[in-house]
Amino acid sequence: MKPLEGLAWTNRFAALGADFFTELPAQGLPDPHWVARSPACAELLGWPADWAARPEALAALSGNASWPGMRPLATVYSGHQFGVWAGQLGDGRALWLGEVDTPAGPQELQLKGGGRTPYSRRGDGRAVLRSSIREFLCSEAMTALGVPTTRALCITGSEMPVIRETVETAAVVTRVAPSFIRFGHFEHFAHHDQLEALRRLTAFFIAHHAPECADAPEPAVALLKKVALQTADLVAHWQAVGFCHGVMNTDNMSMLGLTLDYGPFGFMDAFDPGHICNHSDDRGRYAYARQPSVAFWNLHALAQAFVPLMDGEQEAAGERLLEAVEAFRDRFASQMLGRLRAKLGLDGEQPADQALADDFLKLMAASRADFTQSFRRLSRALTHPEPLRDLFIDRDALDAWLARWRPRTAPHAQARMLAVNPAVVLRNHLAEGAIRAAQGGDFSEIDRLLKVLSRPFDEPALPGDAALPPDWAQSLEVSCSS
Repeated sequence: MKPLEGLAWTNRFAALGADFFTELPAQGLPDPHWVARSPACAELLGWPADWAARPEALAALSGNASWPGMRPLATVYSGHQFGVWAGQLGDGRALWLGEVDTPAGPQELQLKGGGRTPYSRRGDGRAVLRSSIREFLCSEAMTALGVPTTRALCITGSEMPVIRETVETAAVVTRVAPSFIRFGHFEHFAHHDQLEALRRLTAFFIAHHAPECADAPEPAVALLKKVALQTADLVAHWQAVGFCHGVMNTDNMSMLGLTLDYGPFGFMDAFDPGHICNHSDDRGRYAYARQPSVAFWNLHALAQAFVPLMDGEQEAAGERLLEAVEAFRDRFASQMLGRLRAKLGLDGEQPADQALADDFLKLMAASRADFTQSFRRLSRALTHPEPLRDLFIDRDALDAWLARWRPRTAPHAQARMLAVNPAVVLRNHLAEGAIRAAQGGDFSEIDRLLKVLSRPFDEPALPGDAALPPDWAQSLEVSCSS
């Protein structure tokens, strides 16, 4: 048996039983090839440096083979999509391979794009090269930024055609996370009155991912509060780096507070609180400024799913769950202000700090100043303010704000700010450059960009990686098919 085939699989989720999934093999890619690999994610798994050179790795991670111990399955869940109950959903193009022991603890591996499942509905169960590159790069970029996220181990590709808006080629992303359990898993069993399954899922999640909740007077309340706090931390981090998820449906919300399901995401260029990164979101439900309120709404949906777990009168039980959800508000506000204080390099805490931060964001919005570059250039503005001033239309207003800001800066503010305000994020035009090269058979730009994004707070060797987006980038659109 070869080393990678001899991995120790635990597969705890598979022990939940047939109510929770359908076991089935992947539908492998014909004539697969490597597109990209993440050395950092492989290191997380404790895999040897030469893992990708082994034929069995390409076969397994393109869906053409199954290693001993794997339990390929697709999970069932439901959820609210764009604020409307969508009914049964499930892993329509994702296949859970199993859970492997690693130095970082058990990690689940999942193929995205491994073919049709019973939950594919009208879909083909496939992922295309374009969206796979975006997910791969952003998963690892978010990790480097410190944002909680699922990881991406690799992309495998094939010349197999896949029809989206145009004919594209197929790819598979191997995703990694301690758990892929979503709000929607709980919503599914609550909505279908499968109380025993709901209890089993809750007990499973608490035992393996929230053991501190087990001895609480009401474990479901304790779990909900934990999820609310983790979600608040996550969304505050999104807002602080200008990240827009694009499709914050409840079935795309992680119970571990991870960024989950990279579809029509985007990092903002010109700052606009109403920015909508998803071309399919014609009503702007998931605009940048609405992400915190949507997360709060989604937590209410999760609370509703927890009501059957509660003892006593239903209305009183619901109130206790809603009180747990309320923990999101204060946690998000404190986390957001804390991140803004760090981005502004403020010394200590003062009551006027919120207004100082809000006023800078208002100036950015009025000038549509670049989000990432505004904070990066502010990091050097104590000694070199001109590059920052170049981003703003009303320079007098900016100068007045800088006069308020300078006395509040901490000692060694520049070094501290450069460590939290990235030089490089995965802008759409950077991803597009890697995608176009890959569609032409050149995968080197993915590898190069991955290296740059793995050190986002360092100035890149190529200034264009940190530069303002070119004019042609304004025409780029991402949608739910992305």
